[in-house]
This record gives sequence, C-alpha cells and structure tokens, in this order.
Amino acid sequence: MTILPPHRLDLAGHRRRTGVVPWVAYHGDDGRDRLIEAVAAADLRGRGGAGFPTAVKLRSARKPRSVVVANGCEGDPLSHKDAALLTLSPHLVLDGLQLAAHAVGAGEAILCVHAGSPVLPSVFAALAERDDLVPVRVEEIPRRYVASEETALVHHLTSGDARPLGKSPRPGERGVRGRPTLVDNVETLAQLALVILLGPQHYRAARAELVTVTGAVRRPGVVETPPGASLAAVLATAGGEAEPVQAVLAGGYGGNWTSDLTAGVSGIPAVYALPARACGLEYTAKVLAFLAAESARQCGPCMFGLPAIAADFAELVRGGPSTARLARRLPLLTGRGACAHPDGAARLATSALRVFGADVAAHAAGGRCRVPERVA
Repeated sequence: MTILPPHRLDLAGHRRRTGVVPWVAYHGDDGRDRLIEAVAAADLRGRGGAGFPTAVKLRSARKPRSVVVANGCEGDPLSHKDAALLTLSPHLVLDGLQLAAHAVGAGEAILCVHAGSPVLPSVFAALAERDDLVPVRVEEIPRRYVASEETALVHHLTSGDARPLGKSPRPGERGVRGRPTLVDNVETLAQLALVILLGPQHYRAARAELVTVTGAVRRPGVVETPPGASLAAVLATAGGEAEPVQAVLAGGYGGNWTSDLTAGVSGIPAVYALPARACGLEYTAKVLAFLAAESARQCGPCMFGLPAIAADFAELVRGGPSTARLARRLPLLTGRGACAHPDGAARLATSALRVFGADVAAHAAGGRCRVPERVA
C-alpha cells in the first residue's frame, strides 16, 4: 500500500482505503503491550531525521499523565513530506496519533504545525469528521528552523517560548508542563498506523518512506522509496536527472553532501540534486548563512560558532584563506549545543569541503569554479 493517495481522502475514503484500526485487539494494559510489541517487531524508526526506534520512545513515555505531541512543523526548507501527508492523508496521521496516545496511556494529544501553514484547513476538516477517544488540539508554532526541534516544541507548549531546552531531561521523562511526553514526527505516526492496519510482517515487506526530492530532477516533489534505496534510485523515482548532477545533499540543510549515487539512504526527509553547472560551495555558504540566522542564540556553538563558520565559508567563496580556520572550528561545534542544530551545520560544512575539494582549491586560488545557483 502506498502512503500517499493521489488526492485528499475524507474519513470514509480513508477507511475504504486502509480499513479501520482494530482497537479490540489492543484493549487494556495487555493490549498496550501488544501494540508496542507490534511496533518493535516492525522495526519502526522515527521519520523526523534521527531514526530512533519508536517502540523505545513509546515505552519511555508510558507513564501516568503522559502527553503525545505530533510534530508536523517541518522546519527544513527542503522537506515537504509532512505537509503532503497532512494535506492528502490527514486521517492516517490521526489514526497513528490515537494509537500512540493509547500505547502510552495519554489523555492529551497535540498536533503542532507552523503558524499559518497551508495544511491547517485539511487538518481541521479531518478533526471535524472524527470522534476520537483522546481529543486532539492543534497548536501553531513560530515559523523558525529550530522551533520544530522536539524540546523546542515542549518548551513552546509549556511556556510559549519555542527554543530548545537542552539534551536532559528528555521529553519522555519531563515534557509538556512537566509531564512525560512522546514527541513523534507526523510521518512516524502515519507509519505506526500502517504497522497496526497491515500487521508488522506485511508492513516490513511492503514498507516505504517519504522523501522530498528537489533540484535537477524532472519531477521534483514528494516520492515514496523503500528503505535503503540508493540515491540514484531515489532520483529515478522523481523522474531522473533533468540535467547532469555533480552531487546530492542527502538529509536536508543539516545533511551530508555526497557524489556517490550508489550509496544507500534511509531515514532522511529530503534529497537535493545539485546541477553540475552550479557551485556546491556557494550553495553551502547560503545554507550556512540561513542556519546561522535561524539559531536560537542561547548557547555558544549557535551564538558564536554558526556565524563564524558561515563567515568563513563566505570568505572561502570570495577566494579568502579560511580553510585552516574551518578545520579548527568545525570540530568544536559537534555535540556542544543545546540541540543538534550546530551538529547539522558542521556536518554540512565538513561534507562540502570533502566533496567539493577541487572547488575549494579553485576558490582559494582566487577563481570562481562554476556559475552560482540560487538556494532552492
């Protein structure tokens, strides 16, 4: 079964397509155990980018007075898969949200999207059709890159301030208003619903992941690919190369550049195919400037480190001697921030220096390697 239908489904259409969640099989505490065991048997992992085992998160949040949060904010500009889900198949997400709430015994469920998101009409229309046991509240989150990080969501839902809280305690221990909180990406919840609707074995045999493909492809957009598909196969699903591709950014703005299209990828939300005529260093410099501007400015790596490496990359593009400074600074960012925002920027910059080594040499010599391309 494909995840995305060709057009938006109302509740009746959704149930004709997928069936009704077999709640009777998961009644009571024993049923909650069976539900989590089914998720573990399916080896379902988070689709927000981290790839953490969903069953482990369910078990950690299974405490009295727990809360479930569906993260549909999708802060990465290259990713549109969550918006596609909430627009075309909102009931699949809501089924998964109810199942997650049941698994952890939550009495409160919150669906978070960015303020003014175009998915809101679809979400509200879907909620109006349902009569779920656990009521779902929709919260609009500020349109900032780090506001969709899970502890930033928890902070916003508690205090109205959408900044990351740090790495400890995790939301499963103390989250919204101090209560144990499960935060899952909306695609993770849709996949959870498919696990229960199809059964773990059938799900594992037929599973697919949503990936947003942009750049030099013939049909940019959200595609479905099997886990571990090669980058070449992912690009083929989007119609293939529209022009020669020199490298691919796998994982969005906090991902890795690679020129190896045979590499298998799994768990990533977005792929950008960089045309051969474009300069990967210039593209990376613009992304790093964006990431520096979008930081929460509450820890040293974000406040000082991100602007520094963005400035270094801008200088590199202009032909300045900044590669030595980058070599010193990039390792200092990883693992030291209140969230993983600096880690993603360091990963992006490090991979760019490696993959575009010839361009680094050309720029350092005072030349410009290729025609610049605007960041999409």
